[in-house]
Amino acid sequence: MKIARLPLAKLTTIGVGGEAEVWTVETLRDLKTATQAPYRVLGNGSNLLVSDAGVPERVIRLSGEFAEWRPDLSGWVGAGVLVPSLLQAAARLGLSGLEGLHGVPAQVGGAVKMNAGTRFGEMADALELVELYHDGGLHVYRPSELGFRYRHSELPEGSIVTRVKLRLTPSTEEAVRAKIALVDAARKGQPKKKSAGCAFKNPPGDSAGRLIDANGLKGTTIGRAMISLEHGNFLVNLGGATAAEMYALIRKVQAVLPLEVEWEIWGEIAPAEVEVHQ
Repeated sequence: MKIARLPLAKLTTIGVGGEAEVWTVETLRDLKTATQAPYRVLGNGSNLLVSDAGVPERVIRLSGEFAEWRPDLSGWVGAGVLVPSLLQAAARLGLSGLEGLHGVPAQVGGAVKMNAGTRFGEMADALELVELYHDGGLHVYRPSELGFRYRHSELPEGSIVTRVKLRLTPSTEEAVRAKIALVDAARKGQPKKKSAGCAFKNPPGDSAGRLIDANGLKGTTIGRAMISLEHGNFLVNLGGATAAEMYALIRKVQAVLPLEVEWEIWGEIAPAEVEVHQ
């Protein structure tokens, strides 16, 4: 187990966030020790906005035995495994069921917690069993017990995803890669600049990005944070943006549209009081 005080900006895909004490755990014994005080769990740092002041809780990262998986995907898959790596392995094996997660940069644990995905499929679709750590031990659940719905799960309070068993369908590598290409084509136009992924949940029957574009909000800039010109549902870091600037953009959108934030927000963030450019 490694313990270090680190800037979370270096551990998040949007490149924003203050310091925290980061505990990298490799065994169940490590995890039991790390959870003896208030904590948060950090996966690959996507879908997350962290306060510029950081957070007072321990930040737990899963490594070691929590990042293990069998090459044939027939066993348990650790929560610390990257979804893109898992998807590529499934494609090589001709196993279908994960294609809807193409482009999701999360670890498995984070993907389970938020039921990550696209309009082509989501994490819950590919789950057979989920192992969670809570109340001092490991517990196994069926997906039907965890309240999965659009970008949401109902995991027990304080629980941590440790492993999953996947439910995949035999196919061919060619067919799986064709489905991945279909998802990839639909995701064209997403920005290359630092981002945490889609900032807002799509309302029923519509697209948050389309609504933001239709209301003339694309390109709105606050400090070094901007609503992407390429895709309205992405808030991007132009370089050196703060959480306060990002949060001010969120509030700017919500002043016009009743959209629910998809990102997880850590810590108290007051929107920056800086000039808005459109």
